[in-house]
Amino acid sequence: MSYTDNIVALATPSGTGAIAVIRVSGPDAISLVDSIFQSVKNKNLTGQKSHTVHLGHIVDDTKVLDEVLVSLFKGPHSYTGENVMEISCHGSPYIQQQIIQLLLRKGCRAASAGEFTLRAFLNGKMDLSQAEAVADLIASDSEAAHDIAMQQMRGGFSNEIQKLREELLNFASLIELELDFSQEDVEFADRTQFNELLGKISEVLKKLIDSFSLGNVIKHGIPVAIVGQPNVGKSTLLNVLLNEERAIVSDIAGTTRDTVEDHISINGINFRFIDTAGIRETEDVVEKIGIERTFGKIEQARLIIYLFEGEHFESSVLKELQRKYPNKQILPICNKMDLLSDAQMESIKLAIPNVLFLSAKHKTGIKELESQLLSLVDSGALSGDTTIISNSRHYDALLKALEEIQKVKEGLDMDLSSDLMAIDIRQALYHLGEITGSVTTDDLLGNIFSNFCIGK
Repeated sequence: MSYTDNIVALATPSGTGAIAVIRVSGPDAISLVDSIFQSVKNKNLTGQKSHTVHLGHIVDDTKVLDEVLVSLFKGPHSYTGENVMEISCHGSPYIQQQIIQLLLRKGCRAASAGEFTLRAFLNGKMDLSQAEAVADLIASDSEAAHDIAMQQMRGGFSNEIQKLREELLNFASLIELELDFSQEDVEFADRTQFNELLGKISEVLKKLIDSFSLGNVIKHGIPVAIVGQPNVGKSTLLNVLLNEERAIVSDIAGTTRDTVEDHISINGINFRFIDTAGIRETEDVVEKIGIERTFGKIEQARLIIYLFEGEHFESSVLKELQRKYPNKQILPICNKMDLLSDAQMESIKLAIPNVLFLSAKHKTGIKELESQLLSLVDSGALSGDTTIISNSRHYDALLKALEEIQKVKEGLDMDLSSDLMAIDIRQALYHLGEITGSVTTDDLLGNIFSNFCIGK
């Protein structure tokens, strides 16, 4: 595909709205839009300054399609690095399509998914990790996800990786130079300094890799399964947490026969709550299917809330969950605390030291539950300028780079020859370059930008 032609796409969501924005990018973007634009002040767009806005009409021959505002950005000082025009028209789907079809007839091509950002990357306006952060920013649905995407888009992660790569590249060039003088048996790279650098790079890479568990949670939310026997208040708890009547509540046991999911943001962290069918022996075919799905959702959950009534507390159910899911965090919660005596509560505390008491019906103890949920997330890293990784492609590249760095370090300790170490150094540089796009392939770019929305 050519990336030097002129492309057009709707930059705002499809459908009816107050306004819509149609974006055009390419070498002839200004003259193309000028050919269908009539300024109210008889301006010629090709003679206007960059970063200016102009009022006028879009016309198809003699037919006026709409009154619009046209924003003009001349390359390289634009989002894509090319000439860019943005037409702000009224948000009628008919008007949107009429203007886009007119531009297609004039010589534009319909942009593919993420092609505007791809061109920004190809024209050096941003590196690959920053381009990916654009998609993350658009998809962010919590404060924490937004903050991570903004930090990455502004180049925090890129700068860190680029600095490591440059330092490693300097030593790599000296190692490669030694290969040219292998017969003279000389060393240009100071082995002590090189060893210190490898230690420093390993430490930074490990820190970035460790941050992925938090970044992944923030990006995708924490799936929390609410499980327990029928009629212990699982649906009531979900409704209270969401502050809406999301799940059906009834005194009849087995009301919830399928999983009900929704999410909330607590202090900028997304939690995806899953209300499940009550676990019990039943002959009801539909309820049995719901219970089977309950165990499927438990498998997917990162955290299990085991909800029970104090009056009908059975430690065997909790022990069974702990036995069956040893690697999952289980938070035992005693509901309907308003029906318990102090003696009963003390008895439950003795059996389950980490139990949390609440009354979903009376909304008592909900703040304590939210605090408990937040304590399970290491959100301290969100404060300050700590770089957090949330992209699985970056995580994979960092793991591979660290593996190669450790090979180089082992080779240095074993006093291996320069040519053997040079192979591992090149591989480490390659994997670090994959992150920022210093090293890339068409397949990689196609895979990344195909996940973008059209118009971005």
